[in-house]
Amino acid sequence: MAGASVKVAVRVRPFNSREMGKDSKCIIQMSGNTTTIINPKAPKETKSFKFDYSYWSHTSPEDINYASQKQVFRDIGEEMLLHAFEGYNVCIFAYGQTGSGKSYTMMGRQDQQDQQGIIPLLCEDLFTKINDNNDNSMSYSVEVSYMEIYCERVRDLLNPKNKGNLRVREHPLLGPYVEDLSKLAVISYTDIQDLMDSGNKARTVAATNMNETSSRSHAVFNIIFTQKRHDSESDNTSEKVSKISLVDLAGSERADSTGAKGTRLKEGANINKSLTTLGKVISGLAELASASNKNKKKKKVEAHIPYRDSVLTWLLRENLGGNSRTAMVAALSPADINYDETLSTLRYADRAKQIQCNAVINEDPNNRLVRELKEEVGRLRDLLYAQGLGDIIEMTNAMTGMSPSPSLSALSSRAGSVASLADRIMFSPGSEEAIERLKETEKIIAELNETWEEKLRRTEAIRMEREALLAEMGVAMREDGGTVGVFSPKKTPHLVNLNEDPLMSECLLYYIKDGITRVGRVDACSRQDIVLSGHFIKDEHCIFTCATDPNGEAVILEPCEDAETYVNGKRVTEPTVLRSGNRIILGKSHVFRFNHPEQARQERERTPCAETPMEPVDWAFAQRELLDKQGIDMKHEMDQRLQELEEQYRREREETNNLLEQQRLDYESKLEALQKQVDRCYPDAAEEEDEPEEEVQWTERETEMALWAFRKWRCYQFTSLRDLLWGNAIFLKEANAISVELKKKVQFQFVLLTDTLYSPLPPDLLSPEAAKDREKRPFPRTIVAVEVQDQKNGATHYWTLEKLRQRLELMREMYDRAAEVPSPALEDCDSAMTGGDPFYDRFPWFRLVGRAFVYLSNLLYPVPLVHRVAIVSEKGEVKGFLRVAVQAISADEEAPDYGSGVRQSGTAKISFEDQQFEKFQTESCPTVSLTRTGVSQEELRIVEGEGQNSEMGPSADEVNNNTCAANPDEIESPLKAGLEGPLEGAMEHLRIGNVFTFRVTVLQASSISAEYADIFCQFNFIHRHDEAFSTEPLKNTGRGPPLGFYHVQNIAVEVTKSFVEYIKTQPIVFEVFGHYQKQPFPPLCKDLISPLRPSRRQFPRVMPLSKPVPATKLTALTRPTAGPCHCKYDLMVLFEICELEANGDYIPAVVDHRGGMPCHGTFLLHQGIQRRVTVTIVHETGGDIEWKEVRELVVGRIRNTPETDDAIIDPNILSLNILSEGYIRPTQDDRQFLDSDMPRTFYRFEAAWDSSMHNSLLLNRVTPYGEKIYMTLSAYVEMENCTQPTVITKDFCMVFYSRDAKLPASRSIRNLFSSGSLRASEGNRVTGVYEVSLCHLADAGSPGMQRRRRRVLDTSVAYVRGEENLAGWRPRSDSLILDHQWELEKLSLLQEVEKTRHYLLLREKLESTLLLGQESLLSCGSEELCDSPFSSSEAGQGPSLGPDIPNERQRELAAKCLRLLTHSFNRDYSHVCVSASESKLSEMSVTLLRDSTSGLALSTMTPSSTCPSLSESRYGKTELRPPTPRSRAASPDPNALQEGEVKKSPTGPPEPRPRSRLFVPDIQEIRVSPIVSKKGYLHFLEPHTNGWVKRYVVVRRPYVYIYNTERDTVERAILNLSSAQVEYSEDQQAMLKTPNTFAVCTEHRGILLQAINDKEMHDWLYAFNPLLAGSIRSKLSRRRAGQMRI
Repeated sequence: MAGASVKVAVRVRPFNSREMGKDSKCIIQMSGNTTTIINPKAPKETKSFKFDYSYWSHTSPEDINYASQKQVFRDIGEEMLLHAFEGYNVCIFAYGQTGSGKSYTMMGRQDQQDQQGIIPLLCEDLFTKINDNNDNSMSYSVEVSYMEIYCERVRDLLNPKNKGNLRVREHPLLGPYVEDLSKLAVISYTDIQDLMDSGNKARTVAATNMNETSSRSHAVFNIIFTQKRHDSESDNTSEKVSKISLVDLAGSERADSTGAKGTRLKEGANINKSLTTLGKVISGLAELASASNKNKKKKKVEAHIPYRDSVLTWLLRENLGGNSRTAMVAALSPADINYDETLSTLRYADRAKQIQCNAVINEDPNNRLVRELKEEVGRLRDLLYAQGLGDIIEMTNAMTGMSPSPSLSALSSRAGSVASLADRIMFSPGSEEAIERLKETEKIIAELNETWEEKLRRTEAIRMEREALLAEMGVAMREDGGTVGVFSPKKTPHLVNLNEDPLMSECLLYYIKDGITRVGRVDACSRQDIVLSGHFIKDEHCIFTCATDPNGEAVILEPCEDAETYVNGKRVTEPTVLRSGNRIILGKSHVFRFNHPEQARQERERTPCAETPMEPVDWAFAQRELLDKQGIDMKHEMDQRLQELEEQYRREREETNNLLEQQRLDYESKLEALQKQVDRCYPDAAEEEDEPEEEVQWTERETEMALWAFRKWRCYQFTSLRDLLWGNAIFLKEANAISVELKKKVQFQFVLLTDTLYSPLPPDLLSPEAAKDREKRPFPRTIVAVEVQDQKNGATHYWTLEKLRQRLELMREMYDRAAEVPSPALEDCDSAMTGGDPFYDRFPWFRLVGRAFVYLSNLLYPVPLVHRVAIVSEKGEVKGFLRVAVQAISADEEAPDYGSGVRQSGTAKISFEDQQFEKFQTESCPTVSLTRTGVSQEELRIVEGEGQNSEMGPSADEVNNNTCAANPDEIESPLKAGLEGPLEGAMEHLRIGNVFTFRVTVLQASSISAEYADIFCQFNFIHRHDEAFSTEPLKNTGRGPPLGFYHVQNIAVEVTKSFVEYIKTQPIVFEVFGHYQKQPFPPLCKDLISPLRPSRRQFPRVMPLSKPVPATKLTALTRPTAGPCHCKYDLMVLFEICELEANGDYIPAVVDHRGGMPCHGTFLLHQGIQRRVTVTIVHETGGDIEWKEVRELVVGRIRNTPETDDAIIDPNILSLNILSEGYIRPTQDDRQFLDSDMPRTFYRFEAAWDSSMHNSLLLNRVTPYGEKIYMTLSAYVEMENCTQPTVITKDFCMVFYSRDAKLPASRSIRNLFSSGSLRASEGNRVTGVYEVSLCHLADAGSPGMQRRRRRVLDTSVAYVRGEENLAGWRPRSDSLILDHQWELEKLSLLQEVEKTRHYLLLREKLESTLLLGQESLLSCGSEELCDSPFSSSEAGQGPSLGPDIPNERQRELAAKCLRLLTHSFNRDYSHVCVSASESKLSEMSVTLLRDSTSGLALSTMTPSSTCPSLSESRYGKTELRPPTPRSRAASPDPNALQEGEVKKSPTGPPEPRPRSRLFVPDIQEIRVSPIVSKKGYLHFLEPHTNGWVKRYVVVRRPYVYIYNTERDTVERAILNLSSAQVEYSEDQQAMLKTPNTFAVCTEHRGILLQAINDKEMHDWLYAFNPLLAGSIRSKLSRRRAGQMRI
């Protein structure tokens, strides 16, 4: 059998509850002996392994392929048992992750016969074969040991005395073994079963996330099986000894999967350590077995097999590749969530399959061992005698109880004292080790010579000791000895504990033995039979005496002196006879019930019909009994105490009320006295108050304007909206974090909703108070809602903030029980629609596509009109177009025959009540005149913040719409005349009381996206929400001809005043609905809409921005409140660390720029050299910014990590000595083409830095390899026109080399791959980009301004659990308000466009149909319709022009419409005006902009509007004149300074003008964006020359970084795109004759750039301004399309 390999079997178990709760899928497949695992992430990727056995136990026993426990035993256990009978050592061990079924395979379930594991079945089969033996010459003996290895410590599970950790030792002959491990002899399977049960209960198990009964220790069950054969002929006995090792390994696990914490985590670490060592051993043995030259390489490989790294592998050394027949069972989990662990187990088993074991039959091991051990004992004795220490042997034998040999007793006279022996041992080399080995060997000889009968007696003695120890602890064993627990004996009197906790009552049982049973403490003089502890327990507390009297056995309780002992609540001091059921209290806390089974039986026989007590005898009963006997009425005591407390409370409340009343009277008297003083000091003021104020005579127009302004200010919502956004941001973050972790595919974001015509607020988004206020509110309400983007179902919902909080509570509950609730399948859409999931809402089948409005003014002069109106969504996006016809018909007119394709409804009769319509007008626009003049249109456009820029003058909107006319007569509306004129004259068909019939025909819908299927339309009057007219749904494919509704609806109305007013001013609302048939989020927008998924792109690590280092010399100044921002400047700051050279010059230290990010670098410094820090500030020259002096330069926060804890006070802050400061002229390297016409300002200061003054070990040693040192520098610089110094802060990264180390030149990524020459000194600096803001000092301001400035708790920065999964997502705040203003602006403009188109269409129709006799009617109608925001000037100038000169009128209206459509809608969005006007508004004004859009677009993109320098250029000479700078009296003259010279003047530049300190400065470092939009070479036009300068440009929005060359490592100039205007003009290129050029205009200069070719130019434009590039491409594509049509 030598050289046999390890038998390996794998077994897969069924799903457990945890895996079923997560809807796991099976990834294991078995075919024969081949096992295949499937990668759940890539189902086509499979791995197959072949083993000796593959057991499929994943299904139920009914499956034909199911492998049961008995089948596993038949294949593995029976074979191993057969080897044991042959005399081989045998080992079976189970391996697998936590919860994979190892313990079930090895031990099984003891209570079910068909589910027992390998160990019990093997033991049972072993004794079955022994009992079936009929050979009298054979005899068998079986010994058992059971140990566990827990946290690398060995514990005996069968001997209660071995409580500590057992030592693992190694013998040269026996190998590794456990010292003092119990080996108990057994004679039947029942004995083994009892021992196994006892050991399993003592084994360490604990609950983890993966398995509730997870084995936390390795269990090794050893059976020593001895076979003796007696040969009668030779009278010789031969033995074969087999060692059967059955191992149940602890589960391999990952801390994140098992949820291990604390002790469980330490246990898991030790478990994984031992299993890792076992894996290393198996790998080493597998390599050894597969080695080609076994004889040569075997020794080398064996030397590296780490048996000793773990206790487990040390003890199993013989079983792994040694003298053993070994089998391994690998338990597998079938779930896809355990793919990594299962694959690791399969690889583990595959390696174990290659191990070769050299098993031999163990014949007569005892005889050989005894002989070899006796020889070793003889050698050790001779060694001791040779060293003159023979007398120690006798001393040792006397101490251990062994009889000395005669030769040793002869030398006993030489024995000295113990001290002399110790001294002799100390000076004898190797004597201690020899004595220790001698003891060890003699102990082994005694164990081997022990007979079988002695072993049985020792086993019985250990069992008796175990039972006695348990009985002493109050734990009894059943009489059969099988089960440990609390069992009432049948005859013996005993005590049972009673506890306040019912679960702990009757858990301890103490026997009262025959004779005397003593009760006391553990430290009593004599041994106590029952040991108690606690207060009032004496050392010897009481004695129980069990004696026999004529009536039977009686127990007497005799308390000791001063020992508190109570029987049935009464204290006893004399011996008392106990009766069964008595309550005994010892001390104050130990309560027992005395039970005497014999007594109870006799009493039941004497009184068989005795009633049972009404109340159970428990701890509470005993305590009440004790109090009753002592005369304490608890209820009375509690009532009395309660009355006392109530009386005390009543008394204290009266005193408090009296004190408050007294204080109130005192304050009132003080207020009256102060009022009298004020009246005496200011008698005139008091008289003025008494006098009635004179009323100001306001005109009606002024009164209306004042009321309008007051109502608008009351409805101002900017601050309240901001407070709601900031205050609820934390709830939004938490909801998104939970959604990402639970993989719900739902995202939440704030949204603002305003009650407008295109976006009416749903009733469920308004609170009851807001709904009531809605009727009285003169301006539209804006609310903060939550937009829920359900990407799973393609739906968008809106929640209120209150609903978000309610749903968040349910989300938290779902998150907490996420491990139990199964995750819904992707295709299970029904569950999402039921509303049971807090993340999802029910969504209707049809969803709103958009709204359109058709005005009815043509019914005044009954002419038919066909409208083509835009279908606009709530966001202001045009979703399609609708064609609607409106015409007046006679009451008896029959509908024409439209054909079979027309759907015709009957005539609907509706009524217009004046009261109802007046109520609607009050709700929507209470001041009719203001609504008609257009002033109230601002309420639709501006929800908040309109008053911020009131000092800037009228806006472009107001100028174009003439809404800011100064003449009140221009604003007044001719409403009365407009109403009465038609009623009395021309409009005979609209006489009040008549029935007027008109027809609305819905013709076609076009350009609706294919996302919407089953399109239908419904329409109604604006104030009638209760009913609507609806068309039939039509299929929409998004292709082909328009959808033809052809729905005819006749409407009959009794003419009232309100109806006439309605058709003059109000439209009919058309709502288009459709059914979504796919996701509404396109793939390109999904990343923009939902950036919750972490990006796979890895960006360079960015150093965090540190807070300033506190100044040491400056006093702490309170930062004043900043007001409006005056100006902003971009600073480029250059930092250098200069080191002293041998020639006495300070040169910049080498900087390593290999990080690849701008504004970063590592200073390479030498240790022990004097240094200086140089800081140079570069910025555009301007009169507002002037540097005065450097107040202090401090460095600190020395650390070896980029991050710093700003809360810790740094004791090593060092203030540097300023050596020089002042304005300088830039060096040749720093001069750029920008400095030729308007030089930039350079301000430099230098300070000495002695790094040894920090007393930091990081700075005073050579930096180890791979480590970097970080330091923070802060410069406190005072500016001439500011209230306090400002701070420039920068983090330095440094590496220190030895003093004589040779350092390379400046290095960077670009240097490695580029060519050309570049001086190294140019790159020895680090750049920083900063933004300085100069703000005015804030005044106290109005209450409104104070309310706006107040600091509101911004919860968006608070951390929530799981925030790291949001990948930088943040809730929207102030920017959302600005964006919403832009959306309202678009909706308002769209509404005005529809009015204008309707008016122009009506004029055109009237001109072609009306006769000359109807001129007066036309004039009146025109006057009515012109009463709108864009015609108010004509209304004020007089009656509108009639049809006599229609061409002039049309020209005026066209000019107004074009101004409306092409002006800049909002200053904050001026950069998108071109694209907005072309892409959106051109679709709405089809007829007006068709011929003029391109020309207007080109005119708006000319640089003259924003960059005057380009418009003033002399194109012939291609010269670019920079804009005239602002006053620079405070700026220095750079030409007056020599290159590199510093003007050492603390007062700054020459002749400074005195300034008043007006500004509050603030400097913020700009974090460099890791995303590069574009990089490459561009040509810059150099001012005053005809040449172009080539520079390398990198665009990292919003900044453009300019370098000299591609190899340049230091930024030479920067451009801020956020404050610059990018312009492109084809006319400019034609005049300059320079193709591929565009301009960048900043506040200080204009720059002309040229690209290599046209494609490069468009790419650069896209990098600089994506919106402008998109609009240019759109315009060019339209131009090409027009040329192709021509």
